[in-house]
Amino acid sequence: MISTAEIKWVRSLHEKKFREREGAFIVEGEKLVGEALESGFEVLKHWRRDDIGENAMSRISCLSSPSPALAVLRCRPEAPLPAPGGLCLALDGIRDPGNFGTLLRIADWFGIGAVFASPDCAELYNPKVVQATMGAVFRKEVHYAPLERICAKWRDAGLPVFGTFLDGENIYRADLPADALVVAGSEGSGISAAVSALVSGRLTIPAFGSNGAESLNVAAATAVVLSEFRRR
Repeated sequence: MISTAEIKWVRSLHEKKFREREGAFIVEGEKLVGEALESGFEVLKHWRRDDIGENAMSRISCLSSPSPALAVLRCRPEAPLPAPGGLCLALDGIRDPGNFGTLLRIADWFGIGAVFASPDCAELYNPKVVQATMGAVFRKEVHYAPLERICAKWRDAGLPVFGTFLDGENIYRADLPADALVVAGSEGSGISAAVSALVSGRLTIPAFGSNGAESLNVAAATAVVLSEFRRR
């Protein structure tokens, strides 16, 4: 069963300020809750719809249709920033939760090392982000920090920083090293001016045919870029 106090507590976690205060977040769905229970994250509570009923689950769910299972997990403690090295991803101003979560899923798929995020990115434990990661939230740690500082550290270590731009070098002809920081910018404004100034390699994904599309979705573009880095 679930008490009225527990319902009120879980519902409060729909909001960022309460997630931060409680240090906890919500995971929903059979698959995600199953992964959560095996993830090593501390599980504070979990319920099944069959046990607490449709009405109670609908009151605590963040989804339009109540899922079969819901869990509340303790947020992971913030880890120190890792040293430059390997193939890593930096997210610059990615505010859309769906895009942010999908980018983490892509980083997980391509075995990306560290994932950095500018402070104005979407919150990792936003329920929409968690859903979009499809479980990557349990496997990929996100380090929130000013990207100018991260890029400068990579440059100081003699390692390249890449970003995609309309006037960049064709990615299929570019020299792509194994160790690099790849920056993904927001769809609305792209990579910020401060971060662009620290990019050492400007890449572009060429369009094939004149279909009128101006650009790719940031998640799609990042998948193409990371795939090309891994292919070399």
